[in-house]
Amino acid sequence: MFTLLDLLIAVVLFGAMLALQEVGRRLGERWQGREPNGDKSGTSATEGAVYGLLGLLVAFSFSGAAGRYDVRRHLVVDEANAIGTAWLRIDLLPTTAQPPLRDLFRQYVDARIETYSLPLGDSPAAARAVALQRQIWSVSVAAARAAGDIPPYTVLLPALNDMFDITATRAEARRMHPPVAVFVMLGVLALLGSLFAGYGMATARRSRVHTLGFAAVLAMALFVIVDFEFPRFGLIRLDSADSVLVEVRRSMG
Repeated sequence: MFTLLDLLIAVVLFGAMLALQEVGRRLGERWQGREPNGDKSGTSATEGAVYGLLGLLVAFSFSGAAGRYDVRRHLVVDEANAIGTAWLRIDLLPTTAQPPLRDLFRQYVDARIETYSLPLGDSPAAARAVALQRQIWSVSVAAARAAGDIPPYTVLLPALNDMFDITATRAEARRMHPPVAVFVMLGVLALLGSLFAGYGMATARRSRVHTLGFAAVLAMALFVIVDFEFPRFGLIRLDSADSVLVEVRRSMG
């Protein structure tokens, strides 16, 4: 659903930029008709400022979106490593205490995988994972006390802390996006740049390649930026990174 909406916005933006290029061209031709010997060189400073700001904002937005995508991908690996480490350290507990805890771990990883298989993180699976955290912690503490030894406390419990903490980090990373005003400004600058581009081409021969190319490149750039920002919805996805967590689940049997 989000992919279709993203594509629709890109197509609408593409069409709007084409329309504004035509509006700018007609305005330029009308001005040229009134002032045949007029010089439009004075407008270059304004156009340069708009194009410079547009290029800067696209570059920063693209770089930021790609950086946040990489952070989210690395966090998936970090969570898989934290779960794998805690799983191995269950061996420190008494043999009788291990089976129920390992069963809770399997349920927990299933809940975590289901949480991120859905577009929205606030799901029943997320709530179930939180409840399982409490169960895992209480069972682990009780088993560590029954062991009557130091290693379960000093090795297993810190690993559980890391496994639980990473969930909050991932949830926050999922909510990290630029303000809506940034996307609005990108769209406005793209439209304004199209108007100026059409105005600048008023005295030149009409080139469909340049007209279509300008609108297509900007529309695709903004589409990719939004897709990077929401990797659980669009064409750019975190499915390959999620496979790491799936492999950890398979190793649990």
